[in-house]
Amino acid sequence: MSEPQGSEGTTQRLPVLEKPTEPDHAPPPVLEGAGGSGRFWSPRRVPATVVAVLLLAVAGLFLYDIAAVRAGQPAMRWRRELATQLAERPLDDTWVLVGAGVAAALGLWLVVLAATPGLRRVLPMRRTHADVRAGLYREAAALVLRDRAVEVAGVQSVRVRLSRAKADVSAVAHFRELDDVRADLDAVLGDAIQGLGLARPPSLSLHVRRPGKKG
Repeated sequence: MSEPQGSEGTTQRLPVLEKPTEPDHAPPPVLEGAGGSGRFWSPRRVPATVVAVLLLAVAGLFLYDIAAVRAGQPAMRWRRELATQLAERPLDDTWVLVGAGVAAALGLWLVVLAATPGLRRVLPMRRTHADVRAGLYREAAALVLRDRAVEVAGVQSVRVRLSRAKADVSAVAHFRELDDVRADLDAVLGDAIQGLGLARPPSLSLHVRRPGKKG
């Protein structure tokens, strides 16, 4: 009589389950010398288009008038009047000074547009890759700070004004001590500002008050 082939007295080797590694929440390393803290440059499409159209129109008028004179036709009346006025009016004339002031103001405006980057709404972020530049809209960053602030116990409402150098936060606390609410907000908003990943984190200006009396 044969014995049944059972599993008594035998041991099976079970597979070893490795503990999953916890995700690393540390911020990615920042590239040194990447030059990512500069602001984004605006394409300036509208001013460039306006200046190009004006220059094209003026150059076209002068070119047409010169070609007409070379062909034996008289010069345009406006150009003759302009030449006469420039020859007869002194330099200290009121209209000459007004025209010079307007031209200087327009020239200074164009120089400022050419020398400044623009796009003040976009805050540059830290660069973690050499070929990638990222920016964050100020409205979105202010919204993140407001959402983090309203999570603090005792906070009724929050108003955030964010600039490149300063985050101005005004909070209304309807319960808890103001000092406790202010301490919690300072810690939470400090972590939130660092978590935005901006190249130049703004300084925090915090104001906490009680709600005003109704009536």
